[in-house]
Amino acid sequence: MSTNPDVIQKCLWPACLVSLFIPGILSLHCNLLHFHLREVTWQNLKLLNSMNNSFPVECLGETGAFEFPQDIQSYIPPGERYLKEAFYEMSTHAFNIFTQYTIKSTWKKKYLQQIQIRLDWQMHHLEQCLEEEEKGNEDSKQIEEDGMNFSGAMVSQVSNLELRRYFYRIYNFLKDKKYSRCAWEIIRLELRRCFYYFYKLTLLLRKE
Repeated sequence: MSTNPDVIQKCLWPACLVSLFIPGILSLHCNLLHFHLREVTWQNLKLLNSMNNSFPVECLGETGAFEFPQDIQSYIPPGERYLKEAFYEMSTHAFNIFTQYTIKSTWKKKYLQQIQIRLDWQMHHLEQCLEEEEKGNEDSKQIEEDGMNFSGAMVSQVSNLELRRYFYRIYNFLKDKKYSRCAWEIIRLELRRCFYYFYKLTLLLRKE
């Protein structure tokens, strides 16, 4: 699939400004990841609020049943890794939604770009920290730990599956509504709810 040069330019320019939007990004350490995730998620929440001053009156009759898995926390076994995996799953799908070329809304473009930048940052650093953990675990594997990891991994897969189903419902809603302005406004509110839930999950990362 070929990529439009204009699209590349539009994506690269905000990426070059990422350090302006996220202080201290270049000095990230994985043991401070929970702090950065909390800050970035909170900023994304504020941006979602700022993208549109009010919900359009003509969209009040529109509804969507997305069934956010609020009990997802019960699926996640103890341990930072599984929380990070759930965060990575959410960040990936949210990024894909906010980078679709079919967005039809009156959202302020600079806010949308900043959300894209922050979600990209989350994905990159979550992946980096998860890979570092994986390498560290390979050096100190024990049979008992392997049994626990297998059990935890199975439960983690359930939580990620629930998240995927949730986001697929969002994808399908947008497609069914032909990516209309009202559909995007409903998704904006839904993802604000999702982000707030994950914002609260960062508190669990800090406690682990």
